[in-house]
Amino acid sequence: MHGTALRYFLAVAQTGSLSGASGEIHVTISAISRKISALEAEVGTQLFERASHGMRLTPAGQLLQAHARRTVLESEAVLNQIAALRGPCLNEIRIAASESLAQIFLPEAMAEFRRHHKQTRFIMYVVRPSEAARRIADGEVDIAVNFAVEHARGVAVRHSWRSPVYAVMSSTHPLADRPSVELEALLAYPLALTDGQSTTRLLLERSCSLDSIPVQMNIALESNFTQALMRFVASSDAITFAGRMSFFSQPVSDALVARLIKNAEFQSRNLQIQTLSERNLPPHVRAFIDLLKTRIDEADALTGT
Repeated sequence: MHGTALRYFLAVAQTGSLSGASGEIHVTISAISRKISALEAEVGTQLFERASHGMRLTPAGQLLQAHARRTVLESEAVLNQIAALRGPCLNEIRIAASESLAQIFLPEAMAEFRRHHKQTRFIMYVVRPSEAARRIADGEVDIAVNFAVEHARGVAVRHSWRSPVYAVMSSTHPLADRPSVELEALLAYPLALTDGQSTTRLLLERSCSLDSIPVQMNIALESNFTQALMRFVASSDAITFAGRMSFFSQPVSDALVARLIKNAEFQSRNLQIQTLSERNLPPHVRAFIDLLKTRIDEADALTGT
């Protein structure tokens, strides 16, 4: 299969229409249509269901989509390696990451990597785990470093560490002297919560449902900005939920304590390094993953993540 045909196919799959693909890759609709028809003739089956409202992948199209993403990415990597034979060239690493990891941990890891690989450019997107998984599966990023509670289709987990969620509160909070806390005791206080797409919010709501806790949550603050939640908690009797790596990355961590929650759901979360399934990663991406694993292993040993 020709690389151009696969690129056109991916553009149609991503935008859902020939016109959308045309605007995305700046190729005429007729040229894209011919390539798609030729591709369908080559594989012997329809790749798209065509309707007035757009084009949707068939099961065969979904299979080809995964192959096409890997092929395009690996072709780009080979071309970069060939270019490097002629002299130094820029190696790009695209990362999707959770906010707490993007604050301190990842910038420090990137700076360390660049000290030994100066021809590296990083692009980092701070996104929710579901969005990170989508970007990995769509080939938009090379690596996702985030917290996960469920497996995502098309995503390979390169490394994983258990990363339980703790109750975080002011060091002067009435519950701060307990080594661990029941969920119902936590819900008696105001809460500072991330929005509904975060893993901590998902685990909280799932725990309440599974334990049949009939408590109406008193949400004092809801935000997608972790530092705001932590500062609010440090100055009030509210409680928030976070992993220990998130907790230790906060400027106000000295005024806070993290306490184990006596609930199995809160222990089910993992910190993961993810890539596209079955993709042959370029050497510089593999090297950066190795560095991340080493640094997370060290942080895990110190903090229990």
